[in-house]
Amino acid sequence: MAINESAENYLETILMLSKKLPVVRSVDIANELGFKKPSVSIAMKNLREKEHITVTDAGFIYLTESGKAIAEMIYERHELLSSWLETLGVPSEIASEDACKIEHVISSESFEAIKKFANQDK
Repeated sequence: MAINESAENYLETILMLSKKLPVVRSVDIANELGFKKPSVSIAMKNLREKEHITVTDAGFIYLTESGKAIAEMIYERHELLSSWLETLGVPSEIASEDACKIEHVISSESFEAIKKFANQDK
């Protein structure tokens, strides 16, 4: 499941937006990420070609099974890493920004070890 960081960010954003909006459109993604709509359109075309999303004639964007799996993996990493960093005393905004960087480069082995360690206290 080799996918670049930019694609992971788009998929995670689609997942997060789909939790709070009835439908997700390119303009919603552009607004959320602060990107220009043409950049988002190119990214959506690439994700559609890789079959990570489907786009209806009305422009509604939906995650496919593979897209949702990637998005949920990245979202889980983000949530766990940012809360773990906050537990260590990092201010929440910095913890969230750092988690966003770490979530794309950390190996699954290291993430699972942190997850196991972080969940020991619960």
